Amino acid sequence: MEVENRITESGPQLTTAERRVAEVVLSNPELVAFGTVAELAQAAQSGAATVVRLAAKIGYDGFTALQAAVQHELSNQLRPAAVRIREARGGVTVRKHLQREIDNVQKTLLAIDEHSVTQASEHLADLSRAVLVLSGDASTGVSRQFVGDLSALRPNVELLEGNEVAISRRLSQVRKGDMVIAIDLRRYDRWVVDAATEAKRKHAWLLALTDSALSPLAGLANASMVLSAGGVGPFDSHVGTLALLNVLVAAAAEQLRDTATARLDKAEAAWSAQSKLIDR
Repeated sequence: MEVENRITESGPQLTTAERRVAEVVLSNPELVAFGTVAELAQAAQSGAATVVRLAAKIGYDGFTALQAAVQHELSNQLRPAAVRIREARGGVTVRKHLQREIDNVQKTLLAIDEHSVTQASEHLADLSRAVLVLSGDASTGVSRQFVGDLSALRPNVELLEGNEVAISRRLSQVRKGDMVIAIDLRRYDRWVVDAATEAKRKHAWLLALTDSALSPLAGLANASMVLSAGGVGPFDSHVGTLALLNVLVAAAAEQLRDTATARLDKAEAAWSAQSKLIDR
């Protein structure tokens, strides 16, 4: 998206205060679209002048131009959700969750570009390289699902977990060109950032799936994709994360069609021969 791309490109030049404003622009675009300079400054714990400077630094002619750009992006993203929410059943609580989860999926998937998916799928499909996944505690469930799906398509896929000694030992074996996928949201697990830093030092190709283009993981990565994870309750939602991971698995399956088909056929034959599954 245009606003996010401009912030990402300008990231290294932003002051600490400007970065706080940029974080709010990325994490709460509705506030920018429908709020005031003062409200944005308050949310970022900075001053109105900082908001105006940030807008200029990322190429907009003041806050009004930035606000118009965010409004335009939101109108393109949220219209389908607004239509679907009117069809919801189950009462107010279900409708709130439905709206939020639709927003999470739409914002996450609409924020990625085809080039990033192509880059990622090419690395996922390189059978000469390992794929290692680093996950914050909260996203372990969807990360484990991703590793299981990808492992059905290709060998040498691993979710790194356990104590720091075991993780350090595994990272010591990372080869140049191995793919490392780091998945985490603010507040970031320190071990994930440290492990990603070590993987990058070992010249792994690092993909960050995180909640901001300005997160410490995005700053380390060769490529990054921004997740929307808003929740109605007290916890983040990982529905958007799972949707993005499903995109990556499908893209890898397309690249690995011949070898993955043979691999899946062998698994199906084994399950059938041993009556491991019940389909009725």
